[in-house]
Amino acid sequence: MAAMKPRTGDGPIEVAKESRVIAMRIPAEGGGRLVIEMNAAEATELLEALKAIVG
Repeated sequence: MAAMKPRTGDGPIEVAKESRVIAMRIPAEGGGRLVIEMNAAEATELLEALKAIVG
Protein backbone atom coordinates (compact mmCIF):
# COMPACT_ATOMS: atom_id res chain seq x y z
CA MET A 1 0.00 0.00 0.00
CA ALA A 2 1.39 3.39 -0.94
CA ALA A 3 1.96 6.01 1.73
CA MET A 4 -0.63 8.77 1.71
CA LYS A 5 0.77 12.28 1.84
CA PRO A 6 -1.41 15.15 3.01
CA ARG A 7 -2.07 17.78 0.37
CA THR A 8 -0.89 20.97 1.99
CA GLY A 9 0.22 24.31 0.64
CA ASP A 10 3.45 24.13 2.59
CA GLY A 11 6.66 24.17 0.65
CA PRO A 12 8.53 26.32 -1.81
CA ILE A 13 7.32 27.89 -5.02
CA GLU A 14 8.05 25.50 -7.88
CA VAL A 15 8.65 26.44 -11.51
CA ALA A 16 9.09 23.84 -14.25
CA LYS A 17 9.12 23.73 -18.04
CA GLU A 18 6.44 21.28 -19.12
CA SER A 19 6.37 20.61 -22.87
CA ARG A 20 5.43 23.99 -24.39
CA VAL A 21 4.50 25.90 -21.21
CA ILE A 22 6.13 27.05 -18.00
CA ALA A 23 4.18 25.91 -14.92
CA MET A 24 4.49 27.82 -11.65
CA ARG A 25 3.05 26.26 -8.49
CA ILE A 26 2.54 28.61 -5.56
CA PRO A 27 1.52 27.39 -2.07
CA ALA A 28 -1.95 28.72 -1.22
CA GLU A 29 -3.34 29.84 2.13
CA GLY A 30 -5.36 27.02 3.67
CA GLY A 31 -3.66 24.25 1.69
CA GLY A 32 -3.23 23.30 -1.91
CA ARG A 33 -1.34 25.09 -4.64
CA LEU A 34 -2.18 27.75 -7.19
CA VAL A 35 -0.95 26.56 -10.60
CA ILE A 36 -0.23 29.14 -13.30
CA GLU A 37 0.79 28.12 -16.82
CA MET A 38 2.44 30.65 -19.14
CA ASN A 39 4.52 30.82 -22.28
CA ALA A 40 8.06 32.23 -22.46
CA ALA A 41 6.89 35.73 -23.43
CA GLU A 42 4.48 35.89 -20.48
CA ALA A 43 7.21 34.62 -18.13
CA THR A 44 9.54 37.38 -19.33
CA GLU A 45 6.81 39.98 -18.80
CA LEU A 46 6.20 38.62 -15.27
CA LEU A 47 9.95 38.74 -14.55
CA GLU A 48 10.17 42.39 -15.58
CA ALA A 49 7.08 43.31 -13.51
CA LEU A 50 8.52 41.58 -10.43
CA LYS A 51 11.92 43.25 -10.89
CA ALA A 52 10.20 46.65 -10.95
CA ILE A 53 8.49 45.93 -7.61
CA VAL A 54 11.25 44.05 -5.79
CA GLY A 55 14.21 45.95 -7.15
